[in-house]
Amino acid sequence: MKRPLDLRHVVSPALRDLIELANLDDFDRVTEQVRSVRGCTRPVNLVGHTATLDATTRTVVRAYSTADEPTGRLLTTCGNRRASRCPACSRVYAADTYHLIKAGLSGGKTVAEDVRTHPRVFATLTAPSFGPVHNRPTTPSGKPLDCRCGRHHAEDDPALGTPLAPASYDYTGAVLWNAHAGALWARFTIYLRRELAAQLGITQKTLRAALRVSFAKVAEYQKRGLVHFHAVIRLDGPDGHTTTPPPWATLDALDHAVHEAARRARLTITSDATGEREITWGERIDVREIKALGDGELTDQKVAAYVAKYATKSAEGSGTVDRTLVCRPCAGRGYIDGPDGFRDLCVGCEGTGQAEPLRDLRVQQHVRQMIRTAWALGHLPEFADLKLWKWVHMLGFRGHFSTKSRAYSTTLGALRDVRRAWRAAQADAARARAGHPAPDESTALLTESSWTYLASGYRPGEELLAAQVRHDLADVERRRTEGESWQ
Repeated sequence: MKRPLDLRHVVSPALRDLIELANLDDFDRVTEQVRSVRGCTRPVNLVGHTATLDATTRTVVRAYSTADEPTGRLLTTCGNRRASRCPACSRVYAADTYHLIKAGLSGGKTVAEDVRTHPRVFATLTAPSFGPVHNRPTTPSGKPLDCRCGRHHAEDDPALGTPLAPASYDYTGAVLWNAHAGALWARFTIYLRRELAAQLGITQKTLRAALRVSFAKVAEYQKRGLVHFHAVIRLDGPDGHTTTPPPWATLDALDHAVHEAARRARLTITSDATGEREITWGERIDVREIKALGDGELTDQKVAAYVAKYATKSAEGSGTVDRTLVCRPCAGRGYIDGPDGFRDLCVGCEGTGQAEPLRDLRVQQHVRQMIRTAWALGHLPEFADLKLWKWVHMLGFRGHFSTKSRAYSTTLGALRDVRRAWRAAQADAARARAGHPAPDESTALLTESSWTYLASGYRPGEELLAAQVRHDLADVERRRTEGESWQ
């Protein structure tokens, strides 16, 4: 019987907990669990069990229960794509996005390699101007010029993207544009097919029978707090990447159609409070050909890496916060339905509906004003369906950061299935090395599981182990990119 530990002299709670973990019966398993989530910032804690049975005889082939774990629970990765929340899981998401985009450009992952011969472009669609802002203009040759304010801003100048005249800046238009950016993209894809048919002199029905437009896009925030889209757009045959587009579906036709569709696509919004507004793309539309086999400045690898980089970003690049500002107890309403049927003031937010007062946010005044505008617009009846109050921390943008058309390439789910199958094969190989008999391939197996969410995060002592894991992974990455350090 182990003697109880007396750790009263250990001041640090984390160190005290680490010592307690080290004195468990199987500390190696504790460290193995922490290493298996590869430095995840906030892993999910589960309790439960799973068993794989012979469907005929009900014989247990293999089983697992968290009751056998030294800490009584199982750690799994959080899976958050945002680098600001979990760098470890965001790297996995970025790698999956890279392979997904590159497969649609170069082939692989069930996509034929001749897809690289299809016409494809890298298009950038931006938001219009809602007022002049501080920027870093350059000449066509790249020579830096002074801003309109008369100063030359450094790259990290916090004034970049903020309005020159905040009083006249159209904050309402900016927030509404962000809120409708996803719908504007959908309208753009409709007009893109229409413009292709019109330019080629055929009907849209004929175009659909001979051609399919495939795309993958990612959203990026500018410093002024507005999103713009980067998109890979490709012309395929009628069945997607598995078929070759007709010879009359040329790169020039695609280039012209993108420009015209961006010019024509628009949404009209009517509100008693804001008046009638048109949501359109900005004047800066960039369309460039994607070269194959490393020929040219814009290659398959560069495009895939660029898209994957921004797939893990969020709105924090514009200076906003990366957390919801809605009070959770009252769901942003400011009140809670009491047991007597009357509305009681929410104690958590004191009736504001905000998780934290907007005036106390540590953000620039420009960002704060966009957040306030989004909050105010979200409570107007005509914009109730937008639920802007839920997305004020995103400055009104409600869409997905990365999306693709169905026939572009593989899917993130398929890539995760491959990774899951590889891990299962590794586990089977480990059981075989341990001498456990493998089930017959003809045996029908049945899996019964029961899992319950317990919490998120590490124990204080596990956090120290996770910090070491992150350090080791960063060191491995540094050695891979920079080589061994001089002794």
